[in-house]
Order: sequence, then structure tokens, then C-alpha cells
Amino acid sequence: MASLALQSIYNNYLTQFAPSTSRYDTHKKDELKNVYKSIARQTKESPIFLPVSDEDAVKYAVGIKESARDLHNVIASLSTDNSLNLLDKKTAFSSDEDIALAKYIGDDSAIDEDQVPSFDLGVSQLASKQVNVGRFITDGAMTLVPDTYSFDININDTDYEFQFNVESSDTNRDMEEKLARLINRSNIGVTASVESNEIGQSALRLESVATGRAGDKESIFTVSDDNTSKRAGAVDYFGLSEVTEAPRNAEFTLNGTSHDAYSNSFTIDRAYEITLTGVSEDGSTTRIGLKADVDSLISNVESLVEGYNRFIHSTMEFADAYGGQNHRFRNEIAGIQNVYRNELDSIGLSFDDNGGLVIDEKYLRAAALEGDPHDTLSPITDFTSEMLLEARKISLNPMNYTDRIVVAYKNPGHNFSNPYVTSYYSGLMFNSFT
Repeated sequence: MASLALQSIYNNYLTQFAPSTSRYDTHKKDELKNVYKSIARQTKESPIFLPVSDEDAVKYAVGIKESARDLHNVIASLSTDNSLNLLDKKTAFSSDEDIALAKYIGDDSAIDEDQVPSFDLGVSQLASKQVNVGRFITDGAMTLVPDTYSFDININDTDYEFQFNVESSDTNRDMEEKLARLINRSNIGVTASVESNEIGQSALRLESVATGRAGDKESIFTVSDDNTSKRAGAVDYFGLSEVTEAPRNAEFTLNGTSHDAYSNSFTIDRAYEITLTGVSEDGSTTRIGLKADVDSLISNVESLVEGYNRFIHSTMEFADAYGGQNHRFRNEIAGIQNVYRNELDSIGLSFDDNGGLVIDEKYLRAAALEGDPHDTLSPITDFTSEMLLEARKISLNPMNYTDRIVVAYKNPGHNFSNPYVTSYYSGLMFNSFT
């Protein structure tokens, strides 16, 4: 029982506070070993510092580390499995993004463009969530007898019991807001909110996170207090068991053949990731396929620029909020920009006054068509590789960019590696990445 309780608490903590992750946040064993060795090399001869306790410094370190992780993931998403060259990555298109968005997820290293199918996609219905809107009752005093009540929410074949106390001073509105917080904190796949009407009444709204109907099930979740451990009656009082909007599957056609899916996002032939965005009108369809090489290349460069600008904007915001006398991060970024400024400018990429990148698509396209893109656009790949190294360096030791007080220098050549010393000096909890 204790282990299950700890697991529940830990999962709740991760869901509430851990940043969103992607598949690029997972690593192989050899990659993790390389990270460990890099930290060990960094800390073996590094001076001894006083632990950092300044809250602004901690926020700055966490902020630039998360920004660096985001940039790393952007670059990784534009690279093939066998290359760091973003020019190799194929991109998909959708002729009508009001119907669907498309992303190519196939294997670029073994791709034959003629073998990747294109198709026409029509959407007749989007997948929807289940919604239970309770009974609208006045916001004033409750008529429930003061006691300890409970009810069960069944979802994914698991029952979750919710217990709460009703005091004589509680109002209907207070209790609805309390139950909404209780359900939302549980992270079981159901979200809750309180709706109001124009005559001073309110109701508790329950909504599933998931969409669609699995098999013969009519609902995603059910609410009941028929077999609960505490006093029953809350479900009827608040009207929580009434299904207002039943969940529906997405219904669509591929080249005229009908299909359905639980979600509005799905994959096709392990080549495309499709996200349905709207219903086709008058039987219209959207064409899904691969962009031409030059168009894919320009799309990749645009994604890179977007990710780079987001990195620069967020890290500079953290740096401005932190202040301090340490300008190491700014100097490193300025140094990288100065190295590649002229080469990038010649192919349609230039730096603005804030350090962000601006694209001139006309010059970029002309440079791509001038010869072999791997040669004419090599400054982009070189700059990308440099920024990838910078992102990795920041992620390994973000505290290196804060103001720290040196206590003592180590005796060179006579030290042992201490890979966990960076955590000690930062005073930070581990996150879900390292």
C-alpha cells in the first residue's frame, strides 16, 4: 500500500510540475553515459564555489536550461536518424490546413519519394470529448446535510474515489469550486470547472481529456456513489452522472475509403502524422503528400529560425530578469553570431538588433537552386551544429552562467571527478530530463 501511495504522489508531482516532454527527451544508454562523462570532465578540475541560494539565479539557470533543451529538440526534429544535416529532412504538406495538418515521420535515410504515397483526405466528423454538465443550482446555501461524502469516477476500467466534507457554512458555489479543484488535482483524465448562468445559478462541468469511444463503450467515464465508502447523495444533488455530450470518434475518408479513429491525431502508413482540424465542406478534401526537396528545405530552415528566435527571446528575458555581472551567455551567443553573420547574410539569413534571425525567402530559394544545397547552404548547417553544441553546454551546467563566488581552486592533475557536484551547487531538484 505504501509503495502504491508513493507512486501516486510521484506521478501527481510529475504531472503537475514537470515540463512537457517530447520523444527527443529520451536517450539511449550510450548517450546518457556520454552526458555523465562530460559532466565528470567539467567538474574534475573546476574550482569550489559557494552554493547558490539566490532565487533569481536559480530561476535564470532553470530558464536557460529549459530554453536550451527546447532548441536542442527543434534541431533534433529537423535531422534524420543518421545525420545532423537539417537539409535531409523531408516535410509533408496539406493543401487545406483548415481540414488537416500533416507531418512526415518516416525514415528519411531510406526514402524513395515515389514510394511515399500521397492521398486525398476528407473529414466528416471530428473526434470529441465526453462532457457531463451537472444540475444548475443557486449559488447560495446548501441543502446537503453536513457530513463526509464521497463518490466514484470510473475511467479506463479504474475506480477513483473522491471524499469531501460538507460544513453547515458551505454554499453550493463553494462546494462546486472545491470539487473542481479536487478532481483537477487528481489528474485521472477528467477535468472540472464551474459554469454559471444569468440568474445566479452554477453547475459543475466534467470533461474527459481523451476523445472517442473505445469498442462498444458509450462513455469514457462514469460518476456514481452507489457503492462508495462514505455518505452518498452528492452525485444526485449536483447532477454529476448526466452525460451532456457523448464522446464521438473521428470519421474521415482516405482516397474515398471510410475510416474512423478515437483521436483527431493519428498516423498513416508510419509515414505521416495527421492532425484533423476541421470538417470538410461540400465533400471537399485536402491533398496530403511530400513537399519538393527545395520546399522541404525552406520549411526546415523556417522551423530552425523559429526555434532559434524562441531560444534567443526566452534566454534574453531570463538574463534581463536576472541581471548580475556575468555576461558569459551574451558574449558566447554574440561570438557565434559574428562568426557566421556574413556567410548567413549571403544566403538570405540575417541577424536583427535583438539577435534573432530574419529570413529573406527569395535569396534563400535562389541559393538552394544555385547548386548542391549541401554546399551552397552549408553555413546554415555549420551554424546549426554550433548552436547544438551551445545548447548541450548550457544544459550540462546552467549554473556556469550565474554569478558565483570561488572558495578555492583545486590542485591541477590531482583530483577525482565528482559528476554530482553541479547539483549540489545549484540546490535544484532534478527534473524529468537529467
